[in-house]
Amino acid sequence: MNKRKLVSYSKFGYLFAIPFLVAFLIFTLYPVIFAIVIGFTNYEGAIPGKLKLLKDPLENFKYLFKKRRSGEISYFLQAFLNTLRMWLVNFIPQLGLSLLLAAWFTDNRVKVKGQGFFKVVFYLPNIITAATVAILFSTLFDHPKGPVNDLLRMVGILKEPFNFWQNKIASRALIEFIQCWQWYGSTMVVLIAAVIGINPEIFEASEIDGAGRWKKFWYITLPSCRPIMLFTLVTSMIGGFSMFDIPNLMRSAGGPDNATTTLSMYIYNTAFKKPYKYNRAAAASIVLFIIVIIVSSVLFYLMRDKDAAKMAKEKKAEMKRRKLEEKGV
Repeated sequence: MNKRKLVSYSKFGYLFAIPFLVAFLIFTLYPVIFAIVIGFTNYEGAIPGKLKLLKDPLENFKYLFKKRRSGEISYFLQAFLNTLRMWLVNFIPQLGLSLLLAAWFTDNRVKVKGQGFFKVVFYLPNIITAATVAILFSTLFDHPKGPVNDLLRMVGILKEPFNFWQNKIASRALIEFIQCWQWYGSTMVVLIAAVIGINPEIFEASEIDGAGRWKKFWYITLPSCRPIMLFTLVTSMIGGFSMFDIPNLMRSAGGPDNATTTLSMYIYNTAFKKPYKYNRAAAASIVLFIIVIIVSSVLFYLMRDKDAAKMAKEKKAEMKRRKLEEKGV
């Protein structure tokens, strides 16, 4: 009886993985390692010279926090505060609105008609490109002949045209509104999926016990959606700290007086505008990465499931006790 020779197909899997590995090494891993290295060197200028390690390896990092001549905080710290402020101001109402819409769409008592239409309308801003949004809002709030200025003058709110893009508060508020408007639909869809995943028997039991909509939302929906909310919070934080396209494409383009300059804009301007300080931009990128890691860790710790953590701790202590008993200690 002839025995069939077993054929191993595992090698074909490795062959198919080679293109991805090569692309990853060339276009992702190498640039990341190179950026980390040049953060400690003299690598700068339109045509950088020979790569040399600085006498003080932390010189580029110290520069990021060095105060300006006028005594104000450094441009890096200002960009960091701008980014943090704009992310918080747009994310808090974004999350609140998304939660309310998710609860509204999933409430069996309400039975919203045309849910599909409303979901598409709410999600639509998320698929519009940043360039299109920037052109739209730059035109709407243009000075002196923008539609918003004309409307406000027509109804008597303004006597003279208001330059939104040359006012710190107004330009920052517009960017915060755009970020919230663009992303609340995406957050809403994720939270709807989270609410649908909750066991409906829990809601039925709460209704039998006489719980109203607010109690069900506060005591059932929110705790059950905690893992998804953590995911949303972390991904939004990462996106917020890498905010670049909308602030950069607006008429203000980081102004006025760097009021809308974000960390990503600071890194880009430092590296690709005169005098081309690639080393300082790389140092800023490393600091930004560290900030994201620290903030993410804090968020994971604050939003952890305390009961599950307590049970895991007790289980670990019990296993340790059993091991000691087995050893006769």
